[in-house]
Amino acid sequence: MRDRLRPLWCDQLSIVRGKYLPQEKIGSGYTRFAQPCLAVHYDKDLIVDAPGTATLEGLPDMELHWAEEDIRRGWEPGVHVVTGDLYDRFGQLVPVAGRAVLKKAIADWGKHGLTPKVGIELEAFAFTRDAEGNLQPYDVPGGYVYGTGPFNDPVGFTDAIWEAAEDAGFALELITTEYDTPQFEFTLTFDEALKAIDDVVQFRLLAREVAWKHGILLTFLPKPLFDRGGSGMHINLSFADAAGNNALANGDRGGIAAMNGLAKGCVAGWMAHHKGLAALTAPTVNSYARLQPASMSGYWCNWGEDHRGVTVRVSGEGGKKARLEHRMADASSNPYAAVAAVLQAARLGFEGGYALPASETGDCFTGQDAAHGVAGSLAEALDDLQADTALIAALGPDYVAHHVHMKRVEVEKQAEKSDVEARDFYIWYV
Repeated sequence: MRDRLRPLWCDQLSIVRGKYLPQEKIGSGYTRFAQPCLAVHYDKDLIVDAPGTATLEGLPDMELHWAEEDIRRGWEPGVHVVTGDLYDRFGQLVPVAGRAVLKKAIADWGKHGLTPKVGIELEAFAFTRDAEGNLQPYDVPGGYVYGTGPFNDPVGFTDAIWEAAEDAGFALELITTEYDTPQFEFTLTFDEALKAIDDVVQFRLLAREVAWKHGILLTFLPKPLFDRGGSGMHINLSFADAAGNNALANGDRGGIAAMNGLAKGCVAGWMAHHKGLAALTAPTVNSYARLQPASMSGYWCNWGEDHRGVTVRVSGEGGKKARLEHRMADASSNPYAAVAAVLQAARLGFEGGYALPASETGDCFTGQDAAHGVAGSLAEALDDLQADTALIAALGPDYVAHHVHMKRVEVEKQAEKSDVEARDFYIWYV
């Protein structure tokens, strides 16, 4: 078989859609998709009145455009992959596409002479199917946190993921096991925000597809096992200034004492928009089984130095490694939109001179200073988002209107489902 091109884009459900195209298409180009794909739910239901999808306007096409320099070797034999931008029939960026809102956030920070840089930590649980086809946790009786080797991954699917990722040119920083079993962490190295999230979207698909070839369903769903911890998508953020230096750096050491005005403004923005961010960074019904007190998940509106119990963790490292970590998001979110929301909330705090509340002094297990956390459900989180008019304006009203509409429908669909039924609504896609 001749080489093929696999152009990809990530939709509002965090599903990566695409096509296989012939070898002649390997180069800069475009292909068409039906714009009402953006109105489709996990259960294949078409939400015809979803705003921004043109479903009631004749179901027209949109175009995915990509550049040759962004094409990379894929993880299937002879297949090259690429991600690009979605344009509507009028030649405008589709405003309800996550990549478009991230590009806006990057441009907004660019007005300050700053380039956002992002590093993503992904967490995922592994499942297999039993003789009846039911999902069961991957059997790792000798598994433990920070585990490596066959006691933690008997079939070696994580080795296969590493090899495929390396062959495809992804810059992996680490793979290890997480606190609960069978849970794994995959961390990609820092890069400029758009490149970093293109890589995350493609890597996550690679990981799931390679794992499946080994009989493993790898899910990034936030809470697939209700008797264990959850899985997050931690967003590590820094900025490069015009000279390429880390703009968060304030000496060789990090921590609270070294926070400069930029760092303080970002954290203040995250605290002020804490509740509004939840529906964008933790956007499924299942997300709120993860976002709970005393769960190291980004529930509380708080921040601290090298503290895993808070939502915003200020790194103790300084210099080139100075960074801020936002711990609320999970990978059921569209990664472009989640990072865009975090960037925009940070920008609002920086530009607006928001007051920075005191850092957390509690351990967040037996007690905390934080007076409030995120909402207790997706429905309430959507209310909080709709009340945050500044965040809506920064991110883009069209994107938020579409997101809220689709997620309100999701809440209704999940209302009568059991925990397992609700989980299985998502698990094959996230």
